[in-house]
Amino acid sequence: MSYQTLSYVVGGDGVLLLTLNRPDQLNAFTVEMANELVDAFTRASDDDAVRAIVVTGAGKAFCAGMDLSVGGNVFGLDESQQPTLADMRERLTDPAIHEGVRDTGGRVVLSIFNCKKPVIGAINGAAVGIGATMTLPMDIRIASEKARIGFVFGRIGIVPEACSSWFLPRIVGISQALEWTYMADIFDGHEAQRGGLVKCVVPPEQLLEEAMKIARRIASERSAVGIALTRQMMYRNSAQPHPLAAHEVDSLAMFYTSIGDGKEGVQAFLEKRPAQFQGKASQMPPFYPWWE
Repeated sequence: MSYQTLSYVVGGDGVLLLTLNRPDQLNAFTVEMANELVDAFTRASDDDAVRAIVVTGAGKAFCAGMDLSVGGNVFGLDESQQPTLADMRERLTDPAIHEGVRDTGGRVVLSIFNCKKPVIGAINGAAVGIGATMTLPMDIRIASEKARIGFVFGRIGIVPEACSSWFLPRIVGISQALEWTYMADIFDGHEAQRGGLVKCVVPPEQLLEEAMKIARRIASERSAVGIALTRQMMYRNSAQPHPLAAHEVDSLAMFYTSIGDGKEGVQAFLEKRPAQFQGKASQMPPFYPWWE
């Protein structure tokens, strides 16, 4: 599938470089981009040629937030409806709710959350509004010295979206999350690093290579099945009310990896050679997805 708002390039190293590609509009977010991102992450999740994903923006910006220049409801929502929480729980996939009520950024973030591949965000410039919140389900974030990040929803009288009230406090703590969303300031990569949002801040010319270096190491040296399970176990088990829930899943994951790529991993360790893992993320153990 070709995309109008994205560049989707899979290298021979197993790394998908996914680029937000509306540089003349500072990669401003649209409903079309949302739909294409959902498709791209869903597609990459089951593509065994993809072992890791790096996300960045074309041109000067990562994503300058929602494109506010479109007509009508700029968020693509159907103002004729009066949705309730029951609608969200019982009719989530109903076209009227899916297209007219559901937060587009949230649909993107959930597709990243459900992805079986590790995701590295390379924040090259402005990342505000949805440009900031879409990075939260990415596993590792790296910022350029030119990055400018802001959870600016309060400035225009709306609330943080894209499931950020679930992700942001888990990443930076609730006090920092509230400060950033209350103040709605735009801050640089160093402030983001101090707050625990990004791993490091690097010169612009080094950003993509630093992100690719991490992605290539995961792609070449780790079990695809082990990584997919680890990613989902960390996100989902950390939200459980009791560690017993994690123990149940850990036990099954240990059982199936130990009779799969784990055998090769142990043998490679004993023979002091690189492991040659054969597992595929498109062929997960029978208990996966355990949350359904």
